[in-house]
Amino acid sequence: MGLQPGMPARVLHADAACLVADKPAGLLSVPGRGDGKQDCLATRLRAAYPDALVVHRLDMATSGLFLMGRGADMQRRLSRAFEQREVHKRYVAVVAGVPAADGWSEIDLPLAADWPRRPRQQVDRANGRPSLTRWRVLGPGPVPGTTRLELEPVTGRSHQLRVHLLAIGHPIVGDALYAPAPVADAAPRLLLHAAELQLAHPHTGETMHWRSPAPF
Repeated sequence: MGLQPGMPARVLHADAACLVADKPAGLLSVPGRGDGKQDCLATRLRAAYPDALVVHRLDMATSGLFLMGRGADMQRRLSRAFEQREVHKRYVAVVAGVPAADGWSEIDLPLAADWPRRPRQQVDRANGRPSLTRWRVLGPGPVPGTTRLELEPVTGRSHQLRVHLLAIGHPIVGDALYAPAPVADAAPRLLLHAAELQLAHPHTGETMHWRSPAPF
């Protein structure tokens, strides 16, 4: 699944400040621990852009828009923009069931690591970090009994979208880590895609907006 080792990544934008690539599902964003986990999108991009530095991450199973900064100063500026919630992200997902909602809804549930079962995360009302996801229904999903959603993570916790949707009873189709077996097995991949990214360009201040259609 995804790119073969050594193949270049699909770059959607590149300038002196940043670059945006389209990550396929099944490819790490950054190197993992251990042998066999060094091939990743960041490494492939640095082969063509040696000054490219990581600003954020996408789960290995998630596809879509991935941003890197060109040089340490741009990395700091873009990382700060993420921390201050000045970067707007939208995802598309296909979930089990048919959520009842009219317009945008919110999932406001604190999240923390599920230490005995790492890398899993969990809702932890006592010790979790505040976590907020906005979502709305786009229409029926590609598999009977599923729904296509648009998601807007206001915070950026690990596995936030996956755990939040599980918590409201609508796990993401193809999620081998969180979904029940019938839902996990209903697709060959996690049906979660980073579809939109918007931010102020760190050099010019111009609003930049990239889109990547979901491949499912």
